[in-house]
Amino acid sequence: PVTVSLMKSSWSCFFIDTSMLSWKNSRQYCLDRGADLIIINSPEEQEFAMTFGERSWIGLTDAQQEGVWRWVDGSPLTTSFWFPDEPNNDKGNEDCVEVIRSKAKHANWNDLPCDDLRKVICEKTL
Repeated sequence: PVTVSLMKSSWSCFFIDTSMLSWKNSRQYCLDRGADLIIINSPEEQEFAMTFGERSWIGLTDAQQEGVWRWVDGSPLTTSFWFPDEPNNDKGNEDCVEVIRSKAKHANWNDLPCDDLRKVICEKTL
């Protein structure tokens, strides 16, 4: 079963969908609802994103230029929460990023192939 829920923080509204979609399809799902994949720029936003589920796409990719991470709004990555030894571009095919719920609240991003299936977190800035 698919679960869609709505959450609100002091800075944004979030749609959380437990459907398993590719990064591109997740982004389109968000855009179709007037939002985009979540952008995480602070420890508070990181902790908030972790409450949504086990493994979910975030709006970060280096698909346009390998090693140059950009958010879906075009802004560069300035604050990151990578797992140790990530991003690693395993097999030369990992251009999209998931957040994983873990005990290490500030070290739980992983790069993956964009065609992998993950849950969706959409963000609409207030």
